[in-house]
Amino acid sequence: MMNFFDKLLTSIERNQTLLYLELDPDPESLPNKPINHNLPAQSLFANPPELDNRELTQDWWQWLHFLITQTEKYVCAYKLSLGYYQSFGIPGLELLQQTIKAIPSDIPIILDVKHGDLNTSTVFARTIFEDWQVDACTISPYTGLDLVAPFLLYPGKAVFLLCATANPSATFLQEYPNQEQPLYLKLVAESQRWGTPEQLGLEVGIMPDMLARIRKIAPERLILIQGDIAEENDISNQEELTQILAAGLNINGEGLLLPISPKIFNDAHFSTALETLKNRINEQRIKVVEGSPTCELWLPDVCFLKHEPHRDLILQIYDIGCIIFGDHVQASGAVFPYYIDLRKIISIPQIFHKIVTAYGDILKDLEFDRIAGIPYGSLPTATGLALRLERPMIFPRKEVKAHGTGRLIEGHFQPGEKIVVVDDIMISGNSVMKGVDKLKSVGLEVEDIVVFIDHERGVKDKLQENGYRSHSVLTLTEISQTLYESGRINSEQFDILKNYR
Repeated sequence: MMNFFDKLLTSIERNQTLLYLELDPDPESLPNKPINHNLPAQSLFANPPELDNRELTQDWWQWLHFLITQTEKYVCAYKLSLGYYQSFGIPGLELLQQTIKAIPSDIPIILDVKHGDLNTSTVFARTIFEDWQVDACTISPYTGLDLVAPFLLYPGKAVFLLCATANPSATFLQEYPNQEQPLYLKLVAESQRWGTPEQLGLEVGIMPDMLARIRKIAPERLILIQGDIAEENDISNQEELTQILAAGLNINGEGLLLPISPKIFNDAHFSTALETLKNRINEQRIKVVEGSPTCELWLPDVCFLKHEPHRDLILQIYDIGCIIFGDHVQASGAVFPYYIDLRKIISIPQIFHKIVTAYGDILKDLEFDRIAGIPYGSLPTATGLALRLERPMIFPRKEVKAHGTGRLIEGHFQPGEKIVVVDDIMISGNSVMKGVDKLKSVGLEVEDIVVFIDHERGVKDKLQENGYRSHSVLTLTEISQTLYESGRINSEQFDILKNYR
C-alpha cells in the first residue's frame, strides 16, 4: 500500500495541483443557492431544513458524493473535519465512513481532528489509521512528543501539527513571550526532532509573514494551510495567493497544500473556476522556483488526445537534456547518432521521484530479498527504491579494490537469497550481465532485471535465453513516438531513434 507522502506526491504530479478540498457536512460551506436544478440534496438549501439527523446525513451524502465526483481531477487531497460529522451523532459517523470509502484510493485523506488528549492518543490513532484507513490527521501538539508518538508508529501514515492559526485572539499565545522568539516557532523547531518530513507536517493559517518564518526553520516540511479562511483572506485572491506561495513554497515549488474556498461553488461554472485557480497557482509556482539554482519545476505544455502513463516523464527527461543528438560513443564502444544521459535526474527531485515511482510499480509485483544496483548509473535509483520499498540493497563492484576487504559485492547478504537487479539503460545487455555474473558467483540468485529504458535491440530475448526475466519502464519506441507527437523532435530525429532500436 502506498504511503501518505508518496500518494500525495503522485496525486500532485498527476493532477498538477496543490489544492485540497474540505468535505464536511457544514451548512456554511454550501453555495448561496442551488447551482442548478439537477443539484443533489435540494433540501439542504432550505433555511433551516426540517429533517432529523438520519435524513440530513442522507442528503449530505448526496452533496459530498457530488463534490468528490466533480473535483477529483482538480485536487491532490481531501480533508474531513471530524467535528462536523460528530455533531450528527451516530448517523454522522456513518456518513464519515461512507464518505471516506467514496474517495478514490489514489487520493490521500486527511482527517482534521486537532487531537490533543494524551490518554486517548493510542486508541484514537489505531481507530483512524487501522479502522477508518485515513492517510493523515491533524494534532494539537502542546502535550508534547508523548501525544504525537502513538500516531508516528504507523508506517506510511502522517500527522500535521497545529502550529499557528489566523484567529486574532490566538496572537497572545502564539507570539508569547515576544515576536522575536514566539511560541509557535519554538514548536516548529522542537518538532523537527519528532519525525521525518514524510511523517510529520505543519498546519498553519493564512498569514504570509508567519508562514515565511516557519518555512525558513522547516524548509523540508509539508505545510497544510488551514481551510477556515475569512473572506478577506480568500485563497482565490490574486495578491494574497502570491504572498502565500512566495512565503510557503519550498525550493522545488512544492511543500504546500492549499484549500479550495467554498465560495467557488457559488459559480455555476465552478469547474472552470477550479481550472483557472489551479493554473494560477502553477504559474506562481514557476515564478517562485525560477530563482532557485538547485531545482527546476517542470509542468506539461502539450495536450494529448489519449492518456499515456509515462508521457509527462518522457517529456521531462527530454526537456532537462537527458536525450541529445549527435555522434556519441556508447559504453559498448559503438557510435550512435544520439546519447541518453540519465545522470541529471538525481539533481531534480520532482523527476527523480517519478522515476523511482515508475520502477517501484514494477518491483512491487516481483519476488526478491534484496535490490542490486549496477554501478554506477543505477546506484542512486537503487538506493531510492531501497528506501521507498524498505528493502535491503547491495551492489556488485565495477572493479575489485586492491585494498581494504577487497569485496566483490558491497552490502550484507546471504548465499541463496533472491536478488532483483536494477539498471538504467539496456542497449547490449553486456554491463548488466557482468553484474549478474558477479552476484551469482557469490551464491545469489537472479531471476528479474528491471531497467528504465530498453533500446529494443533484442536484448530481452538474449536475457530470456539465459534464464532472466527483463522488465522496462520505457522503450525507445515509446520515447520516440511521444517526443515526435509532442513536437519535441522533428521527423529526421524521429527516424534516428526509430532506426537504432
